[in-house]
Amino acid sequence: MTAAPAWRLVELSARELNARLGEALELYVSAMNYPPGTAEQRAPMWLAHMLRDGWRCVVALGDEDELIGIGYGYRGAVGQWWHEQVRQGLTMVAGLDAVEEWMRDYFELTELHVLPGAQGRGIGEQLLRSLLAGVPNSRVLLSTPEGPSKAWRLYRRVGFADVLRHYQFTGDPRPFAVLGRTLPVD
Repeated sequence: MTAAPAWRLVELSARELNARLGEALELYVSAMNYPPGTAEQRAPMWLAHMLRDGWRCVVALGDEDELIGIGYGYRGAVGQWWHEQVRQGLTMVAGLDAVEEWMRDYFELTELHVLPGAQGRGIGEQLLRSLLAGVPNSRVLLSTPEGPSKAWRLYRRVGFADVLRHYQFTGDPRPFAVLGRTLPVD
């Protein structure tokens, strides 16, 4: 008999995430190894994302109801910063047909993070699958820094393919990959 995991998944409303925003942003900063002060810079953006069409959030809670993982996203749309950045890059590399194929009806997987000490226990994959379950869009897109990582292994294992590689978003010197797949996730 296997023991139950020491964590559980919960879907949060925007109000519920707002109440735990500080904790969620600290998780994000820790998982991404960002410098102190990043949480305060990102808070307004996360609050704005919560207002977008189709926004959903799933978190992993530990034994004491602390956040150990988070995933959220929403329906991608014309005029959103990420959409416009990816559209520009994809148009330059693959043309308008590729833009139409990938970007006409997609869910933007905006954030997916697990605390470093909780990684390697299947939390990220369960967050991903739970977040995408029931999403009405035909595709999902995400961006992730280039290079080998646990995130890359997860996305490949779940069937994400290359959409745009080695792309540099405005304001970030790192190269990113945009990955996508059709929905639903099996």
